[in-house]
Amino acid sequence: MPAAAARRVRPWGTRQRPSDRGPAESNRVAPSQQSLEHRILLTATLCLLAFGAVMVYSASSATSLLRGQGNGSGYLVKFVAYGAIGLVIMHVLARDGVAKVQRLVAPLLGVSFALVLAVHVPHVGVAVNGARRWIGPGSLQFQPSELLKLALVLYTATLLAGRSPSGSARLAVGRSEVGQRELTRPLLVVVGGACLLVATEPDLGTAMVIAFTTAALLVAAGVSPRNLAIIAGSVLGVVALYALARPYARARLTSFLDPWAHASGSGFQAVQGQIAIGSGGLLGVGPGESVQKIFYLPEAPTDFIFAVIAEELGVVGVCALLFLYGLIAYAGLRAAKAARSLYSALIAVGTTALILSQAILNVFAVLGLAPLTGVPLPFVSYGSSSLIVMLAAMGLLLNVAAGGTAHVRAVAPSRRRRGRPSSRSGDARAREPARWSRDGNTEEDRDSRGRYRGARGARAGGGRRAAG
Repeated sequence: MPAAAARRVRPWGTRQRPSDRGPAESNRVAPSQQSLEHRILLTATLCLLAFGAVMVYSASSATSLLRGQGNGSGYLVKFVAYGAIGLVIMHVLARDGVAKVQRLVAPLLGVSFALVLAVHVPHVGVAVNGARRWIGPGSLQFQPSELLKLALVLYTATLLAGRSPSGSARLAVGRSEVGQRELTRPLLVVVGGACLLVATEPDLGTAMVIAFTTAALLVAAGVSPRNLAIIAGSVLGVVALYALARPYARARLTSFLDPWAHASGSGFQAVQGQIAIGSGGLLGVGPGESVQKIFYLPEAPTDFIFAVIAEELGVVGVCALLFLYGLIAYAGLRAAKAARSLYSALIAVGTTALILSQAILNVFAVLGLAPLTGVPLPFVSYGSSSLIVMLAAMGLLLNVAAGGTAHVRAVAPSRRRRGRPSSRSGDARAREPARWSRDGNTEEDRDSRGRYRGARGARAGGGRRAAG
């Protein structure tokens, strides 16, 4: 069997990796070769964006006309514009985003923290509805906490995968309690500080999303249940103390427990949202026919767009929306399971948890199952910062689902030494994290040695096939 034919032999049902393809193929995955997870994620994201554009227009057009703000399509135009910017970023990151952002973790985290700190500076941060969360002039306002969420996902994945942001090697999380403590201590300091800064804006919703996403990454990295219980107890204690100390948080918690008792005050939004959901029934009152969005429901295009969906499209529309998020959960976790490295797997888990935790928190808040937190519905609610950052996170998830983290240069088997790792350029190795395995060797090295022995046996007439 020729050497080229020996390299093409793969076990049935295994996915072709970029390192198994030629130089021209390894840099890009053809659409016909994209994995099922990649296609599911892309389809679900585009469906949610299209659905969101329709519902943003429905939720905002009537109130815009009544207030004399143009022809009622202002929110829709902005949603489409910011969505287009996010799609461009998603496309760029879906190609080789994991390899690119790995070198930018520390700068991105530093810039995110600096922007969140700038929000608290008088005359720099912009206060809206009593919360100081935005920065920037006019319609170009940006919410730094949205960028901080994604930066923390990248930082946590980098730390737990055994690599520091500066690129130096570290002990990966896993087997010993000492190793876990060494890595979780700096993680808790950084994540805890971020949650504290965000919560004082106040923005409890974003702080909760950061906490849930970090917990998912710790579980995926194999942190022991004992350490997880200690971390969870510490976080809950801090949240309880904060809620008791701040009147704003205390009012939100009180209205969550009994919103109808505070229907004219802090529970007004929750009550109106529940009325909108109950008015929809099975099939809804019809697209554009919601009454609550015009006169009663505050922040209908953003925080309470789920209530508008439930009123206009009923249970059927809600189930369709939740089905799309379920597809993202299914495909995202499958992409993490099939990832080429521990780092890529943690990126997939982190981005999936980031999207789903925000969606679940928004839905639960509107249904009255969680306190109102002001978290937008991913890909559906109007919000420039959230929309762009969520599409960037989806780009990273699509890159992991496509199976590529860095460009690989193929080397002829005849030039490899037996028992040595495959010859790659130092630049390629710096861009791509090693494929994680339990025995300390990378799976790619073992795969390369197997292909080399198979090709050598084929040339010698031994009839052996390559393992890769």
